[in-house]
Amino acid sequence: MNELDDQPIATASGGGLARNAGVLSLGNAVSRALGLIREMVIAYYFGASGQVSAFRVAAQVPMLLYDFLVGGMLSAALVPVLSDYARTRKRGEFIGLVSVLLGVFTLVLTVMVLLLELAAPAVAWTLAGGLDAFDPTLLPLTTRLIRLITPAVWLFSMAGLVTAVLYALQRFTFPAIAAAVYNLGIVIAAPLLAGRMGITSLAVGILAGSAAQLLLMTWDLHRAGLSLRLHINFRHPALRRIVILYLPIAAGLVVSLFQVALDRRLASGTGPRSIAWMANATTLQQLPLGLISVAIALASLPQLSQHFAIGDEAAYRRTLGSGLRMVLLMIIPAAVGLWLLGEPLVRLLFQRGAFTPADTQAVVAALNIYVIGMIFAAVDFPLNYAFYARNNTLLPALVGVLSVFVYIIVAFALLDWLNYLGLVWADSAKQASHALIMLFFLFRRVGRLRVGLVKSLGQLALAAGGMALVVVLLNRTLISFLPTGALGALVQVAIAGGVGLVAYGLILWFAGLPEMRGLARAVGGRERRS
Repeated sequence: MNELDDQPIATASGGGLARNAGVLSLGNAVSRALGLIREMVIAYYFGASGQVSAFRVAAQVPMLLYDFLVGGMLSAALVPVLSDYARTRKRGEFIGLVSVLLGVFTLVLTVMVLLLELAAPAVAWTLAGGLDAFDPTLLPLTTRLIRLITPAVWLFSMAGLVTAVLYALQRFTFPAIAAAVYNLGIVIAAPLLAGRMGITSLAVGILAGSAAQLLLMTWDLHRAGLSLRLHINFRHPALRRIVILYLPIAAGLVVSLFQVALDRRLASGTGPRSIAWMANATTLQQLPLGLISVAIALASLPQLSQHFAIGDEAAYRRTLGSGLRMVLLMIIPAAVGLWLLGEPLVRLLFQRGAFTPADTQAVVAALNIYVIGMIFAAVDFPLNYAFYARNNTLLPALVGVLSVFVYIIVAFALLDWLNYLGLVWADSAKQASHALIMLFFLFRRVGRLRVGLVKSLGQLALAAGGMALVVVLLNRTLISFLPTGALGALVQVAIAGGVGLVAYGLILWFAGLPEMRGLARAVGGRERRS
């Protein structure tokens, strides 16, 4: 045995929670910016065609399996258990656990990839069988793309495991960079290969990006002094602990996967372009969710956990209330901007090359509905994390199951009437029901937050109304002076959106919203320091 194995495991030092959160937030921002560029590249070369819908279905398969196999496990089980070993066990024990996880994951994921390759036709029919009614070539194309992209399941999942190990070692920089590197695959592959390979170039981009992501983080694991070994031991006590922690999350994810599969199948029957339109609209509404709601929820989680651990419910309510107000403060102007400036924004980002004005109108129609669900989803993230901080993963999972039933009811009620937009309404109804039910249970478990949330909502509604009025007036004034094309859209978004945002901030400043004044002080403090 190496004498180093008896030493404590070395973790990165000097980072601190604020720096680590900042690194991850920066990586998330860069990743989402590159993700937006990725969507612009896809729209330019392939528009919103039936082939893009086939690719969207195929690309979602590895992401769905990753979310089920690793994504939900990462924060709920892998990071806590690995962090405990890194903090309390000897180096040899930590390396032994990592070796077991690498061996077990390698075996399970290899079997999963082989099974998915064999089942690709059935998976394609389940998710996109409706496309065959519009173009008989699209279902075989979906099958071929699934088989090409399937190895990414292995690459994504192994990268997720390595991410958990690096988090346990307090190494955050390379995971943050790797999240952005993945999107470069399509950004580089499509311009280089689209002329020769067509839509297949996007599958090549996914494989290249996921492989680069895994290699980058594996290199950082090597830099940390960990030699990679594979060891299969299904009886390792930590493995059983991980499985037990993950079971409630997995049960909820099974139902969530069913809902996503149903959504893809129903969407495929509404037209060959529907999935592509919905994907473009989803990209725009998920951008503020990731940058605002997820970031604030993650930042508040450690404090909420600490307050609950020591039984300080008053501090718990204050922290949660402040987090909810901050989410609403920032997500509401994003929602107003997307709702009123969605058309020029979509023209600016996507309408070029093969992406037509008709595609723009279809995406905007979906975006206007998604924005409603976005507000509820933004509130839902802190609520879920509030229960995670109380060591309760079961209730959010059960509420998730109930919200899927809401989706199914609304989807089948509206599908024949509204076509693909009925599915968008169903998704927004699912988000709203989940957030409202979580609020109900939060008040039952924690009590009223008593942090002026109702008063804050009134102030935010007033500011949102003022912003909307300013944007509408500027839109009507500018429309006759603006040039056509991307330049006109850019000027419209910049002027109407910028002035509207200033109006929103000024109204909240004079209304005395604490978070607005705190945000202004924080920005002013950074400017003085710089």
